[in-house]
Amino acid sequence: MLRQDSWLGWLFLAVGLVAAGGAGGTLAAEGEKPALQADWKPLMDGKTLAGWHPVGMGRWTVEDGAFVGRANNEKLYGLLFSDKTFKNFVVRFKFRCPSGDSGFYIRTIFKEPDQAHGLQIQVGPAGSGCGGIYESYGRGWLVKPPVELEKKLLKTDDWNTMQIEAQGPKIVVTLNGVKTAELVDEKGRPEGHFALQMHAGCLMEVRFKDIEIQEK
Repeated sequence: MLRQDSWLGWLFLAVGLVAAGGAGGTLAAEGEKPALQADWKPLMDGKTLAGWHPVGMGRWTVEDGAFVGRANNEKLYGLLFSDKTFKNFVVRFKFRCPSGDSGFYIRTIFKEPDQAHGLQIQVGPAGSGCGGIYESYGRGWLVKPPVELEKKLLKTDDWNTMQIEAQGPKIVVTLNGVKTAELVDEKGRPEGHFALQMHAGCLMEVRFKDIEIQEK
């Protein structure tokens, strides 16, 4: 025969198990289990321009696994457009910009002869607004980081890492792990191409590698 205190202990244990099972059943029924994180997918093969196409002036090549853009005071911009369009995503890449002025466009469209219309995430030396958000052929600077932050974050003789998250109207940019821009842009285009930029009218060299994406 069970003692009263032992009997009460078993009773509380049984009640606890039933409650836990009920809670678990409710979570499963309501679909509240955390979603699995999507895998990172490469957007370049490191050997060719496959998946991308150049427009405008200057020249895009692949060297040591990176897209390399070079131009010499060209009259037109040099752009490397993604073949596909993207809507909601996190895209990340490494870059170096030894000379000139560059950018990574998101949700953009092309207009002849060399225009990428949409949001450009600035890529370039300190003082260029690197890590900021600029709307080309539209509103201009929407978010521009302070020069002091650019100087602190940018590596001049090594690869820099940039990540851009676009979920609906919200855009968040990080440079070498530090947030440099955040924007809720209800006026922006909801879907479009990626494009890499070589600015016109300057001696230009820029390199991009390890471009990869998580689509949401």
